[in-house]
Amino acid sequence: MRLQKKEGFPSVKQLSINQTNQKMKNGNPAVVGLAGFGLTTLLLQFHNLGWVGLGPVMAMGIIFGGLAQFIAGFQEQKMGNSFGFSAFVSYGAFWMGLCIIWLCNHYGIYESSHSDVGFFLLAWMLYTLIMFIASLRIHTAMAFTFGTLLLGFLFLVLEHFVSEAFKPIAAIDLIICAMAAWYMMAAAIINELAGKVVLPLGNKIIK
Repeated sequence: MRLQKKEGFPSVKQLSINQTNQKMKNGNPAVVGLAGFGLTTLLLQFHNLGWVGLGPVMAMGIIFGGLAQFIAGFQEQKMGNSFGFSAFVSYGAFWMGLCIIWLCNHYGIYESSHSDVGFFLLAWMLYTLIMFIASLRIHTAMAFTFGTLLLGFLFLVLEHFVSEAFKPIAAIDLIICAMAAWYMMAAAIINELAGKVVLPLGNKIIK
């Protein structure tokens, strides 16, 4: 008499096959990129308002706003996200580049004048304009973040070419921008953990 195969736990071999076939879930690189962008932006505005020295800004500009954001950008590339790839790698390079300018000025190597930095900021404002237009097709929170970032660069450019009076205006605007970036970071983490939308990001402005 043929014995019927008993139903029960899968064999060790079957478990191994299932584990091999199971796709591992990737973490969201944006939670690191947005954290680095927001924190370093916030520290720089504290410096621009005269609350802290340049030391903490330099340290975080190299490590968190620079290197960590740079790495997050390349992880976005693996996720197939061209917008995140461009944004995090580019702004990571911005922070590392800005720190290099500060270091070169401090040590008297290839010194950059006030207007030189103004043109540096102008170039980044133009790049940010492109990213702002693209952000309109993502969601409201992203558009708000890039909108305030664009205004921040504009005020900084005006500070370098028109009047120092624009510096605190830029600082306040960019503090709002940093908080907006952290809101998106919080939404990515909390919404995933909750399995539902706790912090909404809004709809696309342009569909």
